[in-house]
Amino acid sequence: MIGIKINSVPWGKTGDGDSHHLIHHCADVAACFEVIATLPVVRARLEWVAGRALSDTDISRLAVLAFLHDVGKVHPGFQAKGWPEGLWKRPLHGHVQEGAAIFLGNGQEEIARNLNLAEMIDWGLDSSLLLSVLAHHGRTLPANLDPFAERHWETVPDAGYDPVAVAADIGAMILRWFPSAFVEDGPLLPTRADFAHLLCGFVSLADWLGSTRSLFPFRPELDVDYIGTARDRARRAVRAVGLDCRAFQDRAQGRSDFTTLTGIKHPRPQQRLVGDTPLDEALVILEAETGSGKTESALWRFVQLFEAGRVDSLYFALPTRAAAIQLQGRVNRAMRRIFGADAPEAVLAVPGYLIAGEAHGQALPGWEVRWDDDRGRDEQRLLARWAAESVKRYLAATIAVGTVDQAMLAALQVKHAHLRGAALSRSLLVIDEVHASDSYQVAVQSHLLRIHLGRGGYAMLMSATLGSVARTKWLGRRAAPSFAEAVATPYPAVWGKGESAPRSVDVETTRGKSVAMTLVPSWSAEQAAALALAAAREGAKVLVVRNTVTAAVATFEAIRASGGEEWLLSVAHGPALHHSRFAPEDRKLLDAAVEAALSPDPAVRGVGGLIVVGTQTLEQSLDIDADLLITDLCPVDVLLQRIGRLHRHALPRPPGFEAPRCLVLSPEAGLAQFLAPTFENGLGGWREAGVLNGIYRDLSVVELTRRLVVAHPDWIIPAMNRFLVESATHPEPIEALHRELGPTWETYRNEVYGKDVAEAGAAANVALPVTQPFAELRFPEDETKIRTRLGGEGARIVFAAPVAGPFGVAISGVTLPPYWSHGIDPDERVTPLVGDGVMTFRVSGANILYSRSGLQKRPNGFSEK
Repeated sequence: MIGIKINSVPWGKTGDGDSHHLIHHCADVAACFEVIATLPVVRARLEWVAGRALSDTDISRLAVLAFLHDVGKVHPGFQAKGWPEGLWKRPLHGHVQEGAAIFLGNGQEEIARNLNLAEMIDWGLDSSLLLSVLAHHGRTLPANLDPFAERHWETVPDAGYDPVAVAADIGAMILRWFPSAFVEDGPLLPTRADFAHLLCGFVSLADWLGSTRSLFPFRPELDVDYIGTARDRARRAVRAVGLDCRAFQDRAQGRSDFTTLTGIKHPRPQQRLVGDTPLDEALVILEAETGSGKTESALWRFVQLFEAGRVDSLYFALPTRAAAIQLQGRVNRAMRRIFGADAPEAVLAVPGYLIAGEAHGQALPGWEVRWDDDRGRDEQRLLARWAAESVKRYLAATIAVGTVDQAMLAALQVKHAHLRGAALSRSLLVIDEVHASDSYQVAVQSHLLRIHLGRGGYAMLMSATLGSVARTKWLGRRAAPSFAEAVATPYPAVWGKGESAPRSVDVETTRGKSVAMTLVPSWSAEQAAALALAAAREGAKVLVVRNTVTAAVATFEAIRASGGEEWLLSVAHGPALHHSRFAPEDRKLLDAAVEAALSPDPAVRGVGGLIVVGTQTLEQSLDIDADLLITDLCPVDVLLQRIGRLHRHALPRPPGFEAPRCLVLSPEAGLAQFLAPTFENGLGGWREAGVLNGIYRDLSVVELTRRLVVAHPDWIIPAMNRFLVESATHPEPIEALHRELGPTWETYRNEVYGKDVAEAGAAANVALPVTQPFAELRFPEDETKIRTRLGGEGARIVFAAPVAGPFGVAISGVTLPPYWSHGIDPDERVTPLVGDGVMTFRVSGANILYSRSGLQKRPNGFSEK
């Protein structure tokens, strides 16, 4: 030690009987912060939020604050966790509030003085900047410090430990290692509120990295020249995990063209619009039909921004887990075309999975991960998967494909929101299918977008069916266009936040199709089965999309009962259907089977009739092409999404199916029956605690969609897309419908609208307020409700050991539907019983059956077949 001589060495990290000196750990984190903060994109984000350029002195001073992130570990009650039993007679302490107590509490003035507090105050240090650094564990500090944190700071003679002396050593090392921070003529530190929020995130990221033992080996005895070692290690670490991606940006030079990215010689007109968008445009909205190559457009936008050094990473956010899983491999292959065989691997940002590129990982004790391609020969590749190994680090990956809720967590008052937001600020944020979110999610995503763009970030939103009212909100404009103006708006189109009008292509130049629409006044399982069987017997590949899993399973069983099992999709020598209630391993089989059965490649799809039955899981991500579509009535945007799976490619068709046809199953008694409210097959709703809930609750939109099917027997896609969407979603036709049908419809929709307003308000109440001083921010104690309302998947049940599923593949666990998950303990040890292709298990009192029909809940046991 360089202060007074004491016997006890303060530790910052311990493990396996070894320890890392506290000053060394603080140096590791400060060095990581220095390197991260001086990366061009990160520095640009910090400067954008600061409102001015950051000098090297600024960076050095911020690094000093990062150095002090764990200063609360000076407390003897924390150090006692590493001492022999009996040396400390008092209760043990933490270190977060103890760190705050040094500077903001009472009685520790000498320790604060030894840590150079007076000099830091001269820099413009305020409580928000200080607390943002101390909050590196992911949660804000309470309004009032726990008085316990201010106690027991005395010297411990039996341990030879003096916290005042240790603080003096820390202060001396800071002066020695960060001399440029203490120049007299430096500018005051930035005071804008969001600067402290962003600083918190980057310090948290530096702490995660600086705490990785494989990158920062322990050294227990103080080395007064250790900062050089820490900085060398930090530079290597930031490169190794992919945060410093400049080598890849150099490799991308001259390779950001569409052909290199996709292998396709010429982009489509709407893709060209995206490719020609100025790089200065922070927000891009792409509206184009399903199957028009929006994914490739987004990837093209990314590689252009990446090549130019505008972004360091990509987060591709999708509405569902299944869509993310499906897209991850596709994105990974595209990155290889740009960067070569050692391209940054696309991380699958879906909780419960460990996937980077083509490698799959298995979680081990002690936060370790074993990768299935790990033979101990490629340490660099393993380090590059650092971000993939923790849910909290997903957004720090160079390339990540995941669910939109992982991005939304950066905009909510939940643990590690600041870490997520800072990591995301480096990325092009792509949100696919923005029309697919509910009011709560839209409010959260809108807030996320404001934060992201407010930090100088880049974003791209995509939709096939975005209405003008929703688009107006995304663009941050006050007035939506009239119905006539909305219908006249060009489609496909690319919008920029700074542009008054979209850029578009002549719709005549895009490949279109005329779809014959027929309304079927029945949506029984028997009706759906009969129509599907009749077409399959004539040689058609039939896609049946039902609104709910219950209806899909009933249709599947009706086809089997009618002797039509031979026409059903076959997986593992038996009939199968497609919906969300299958284990991930089985979903992979089902996805592959559906994509083969309805492949755009004639040699793969083969000839002869076939029926694929499923739910909304068939609407997106899968590249499938049906000869005939049978679908339940649903809102027009969803219906157009489903139609995107019909005659998607120019293929030979069986006689009678040369032109695309869509049969829309509709309740025979009409929709007024659901105004009660009543819920059936996805339409209408139910009241819970006085609140209207449902899937497709807005019956006005559904009724207008039904009328569009009747009034327009031929839908020209994409020429009519704008007209169709606006005719069912714009306020003017909705108000006209209410005038015609009477006050009952208006009253019901007001209830729907009221639920939407309430959900948006609920989102606002839990949104992360980055314009509020960090020192005033308090996270809710219980985050469960906030996370639950993201609309994500339900409880993930991991089996005690993998077991054979109904398709013969070993499965490790299942994910329950959200509304089955209340009261379920996901950590409960579950061992299923398997027999005759059926699996049963019990978890937290719930009886679950799993078969070729998927998960089924059995409230009365397992007697039902």
